[in-house]
Amino acid sequence: MQKDKMGYWNTTLDNITAGTQYWYKLNNDILRADPASRWQPEGVHGPSAIVSRDFNWTDNDWSGPGLQNMIIYELHTGTFTPSGNFKGIISKLNYLQTLGINAIEIMPIAQFPGSRNWGYDGVFPFAVQNSYGTPDDLKQLVNEAHHHGIAVILDVVYNHAGPEGNYLPDFGPFFTEKYKTPWGNAMNFDGPGCDGVRDFFIQNAMMWLDEFHIDALRLDAVHAIYDFSAKHFMEELSEEVRLLEQRAATKKILIAELDLNNPRYITPIEKGGYDMDAQWVDEFHHAVHTVLTGEKSGYYEDFGGLDMIAQSLQSSYVYTGQYSPHRKKHFGVEPSNTSYDQFIAFIQNHDQVGNRLAGDRLSATLSHEQLKLAAATLLLSPHVPLLFMGEEYGEKSPFLFFTNHSDEQLISALREGRRNEFIAFNWQGEIPDPQSDEVFKQSMLQWNTNDMPGLLSFYQYLITFRKTKPAMKNFQRGHAVQHIEIHNQVLHFERHGNNEVLTVYLNFGEKAETLIHESPWTFIKTIDSSDKKWNGPGSKLPDNIKQKQSFIINPYSAAVFERTAE
Repeated sequence: MQKDKMGYWNTTLDNITAGTQYWYKLNNDILRADPASRWQPEGVHGPSAIVSRDFNWTDNDWSGPGLQNMIIYELHTGTFTPSGNFKGIISKLNYLQTLGINAIEIMPIAQFPGSRNWGYDGVFPFAVQNSYGTPDDLKQLVNEAHHHGIAVILDVVYNHAGPEGNYLPDFGPFFTEKYKTPWGNAMNFDGPGCDGVRDFFIQNAMMWLDEFHIDALRLDAVHAIYDFSAKHFMEELSEEVRLLEQRAATKKILIAELDLNNPRYITPIEKGGYDMDAQWVDEFHHAVHTVLTGEKSGYYEDFGGLDMIAQSLQSSYVYTGQYSPHRKKHFGVEPSNTSYDQFIAFIQNHDQVGNRLAGDRLSATLSHEQLKLAAATLLLSPHVPLLFMGEEYGEKSPFLFFTNHSDEQLISALREGRRNEFIAFNWQGEIPDPQSDEVFKQSMLQWNTNDMPGLLSFYQYLITFRKTKPAMKNFQRGHAVQHIEIHNQVLHFERHGNNEVLTVYLNFGEKAETLIHESPWTFIKTIDSSDKKWNGPGSKLPDNIKQKQSFIINPYSAAVFERTAE
């Protein structure tokens, strides 16, 4: 191979066909797979293989639902279906379309060690996980999803690499010791030799968004991408994605997972931000979770009370500068000049379920009525909603943390790390072994969609309601949500927009509440989660309410009234 002036080595070989396997021989000594390998048929320790980029796309008319209209469904390829691969996801697209999902978010698929993993231990960012299928299988999934009206969001990890099969340091200064992440050495985005590292990950994003027709990337823990360059890596990535949008004439979306209550990442570049489109907002989840479950350990000590949910409905963040007992400092800022559709909210996701000792979902502890209330709280909020696979029908199987490493020393350290992680939560019981094949099998969806009659149809109704009601299409902060009030255990607010007003009542208490309608307008009942059609105890609400009229709302129920035109 020949070395160029930038330090890259290259050569050109003729008559190479798809499937040809190859290594790089470094310093006439060690064999290493290609760090930009497209295919690792024998896993992270095996050779790379040539992949043809040809594919017969048939989604030329695809334009996507747009971020503000998305109903996102997060899934893990290996546990979503019995086959545990991309073809299995394709087999469920009709189901997802019927549910009302128009965007699936796939947990990381970059090649990781073994056959089972959450995906955050990937070490070949350009290679599709071989146990999930081929690159063409992924392209077929995207193509078919688009034909079903479903966008595809891919979870990518640019803040670290997994501990096994990580041969990137043999090729260049990919890592730095200046910064540390909870998962290992930080990527070198601002030190000597960082230009190549930045290019490596930007080209990775371009590959998924362009060649694979992926609609959006969800970037894992961007707060752990440490960069003090004049131009932050995230800003440079956003600029390149905007150029791709112009070339492809198609919107491409960047979503940040961010453990900082700071809107900088979703602020336009010309206003000092990084111009990403949206960010996950964990605090909506924490606020709802603590009220419904009563948990107060770990980071949940910062939450509890309807005022926290009210704060999230108003500001998306709960902490906007006040003191955080868990962090032991003042935390967050007000997300000024943002809109609600820049925030992804959820009541469950892979982190919030899988990082519990037992991997237990809300369906393991909450009643049927509480689950419907949680669903309504999410889907009636002004944020872009994300569902976690199986949530919509009350899946009972846990979602546990699982791995398939081969290094015994690493496995031992992993088990110890999981034990330490749970100390702050005071959870009792034996910690499931992440290496166990049984733990992985327990995490697979069982698809018993009738275990909780009425829950699935209630989700379907709420999703349709969200898509069709004019007031639900307003995401302007300060206008979309108005008159937030708390009455005992009932949270009340109004959704305004497009000449429509909806008034929402969420009773988080175990007792029925008597309320008085204060508005001078007459409102007509449109939703009561306790209706018998959703297997509830039966509604006690009148069909309409007028000024000064009292009414009774059932415990653990959600009600929506629509203002009449009179």
